[in-house]
Amino acid sequence: MSGQLKSRFDAADDSPGFLLWQITNRWQAAQRCALKPLGLTHVQFVLLAALAWLGSDGPINQRDLADHASTDPMMTSQVLRVLEERALVVRAADPGDGRARMLTITKQGRALANRAVAVVEEVDREFFAPVGDTTDLAHALRVLKYRTPEAVGPP
Repeated sequence: MSGQLKSRFDAADDSPGFLLWQITNRWQAAQRCALKPLGLTHVQFVLLAALAWLGSDGPINQRDLADHASTDPMMTSQVLRVLEERALVVRAADPGDGRARMLTITKQGRALANRAVAVVEEVDREFFAPVGDTTDLAHALRVLKYRTPEAVGPP
């Protein structure tokens, strides 16, 4: 048929990339809905939880947090400013680099992160329940986690 998309797939649902896009959007919508009563966006939760995870031994560099969460550094900075305004995070200048920021989660931030992680993990449990044991799924996702645009390259 003229004008038809020239794809190697017979149907859109045969494309793992398109399926991943659809599933990610549905999963994020479920997480947004669950986190809304806590006053957190999903990105705020991810950064707050990552900071709680990484910062148990003291302040961590903002860039290290962005790397750990695989978030854009500029967006990370903007989100952290909001969390700082809510007294969930303390941002301070890095003594070794005036341009860098060191992050500490506050007691209130840690309490909210712990409440939120329970909510997020329950959404995950319900969302992924049809899959059953998610061990193989988690393994496959970890394999893909470290793929960079440079590693994939142009077609």
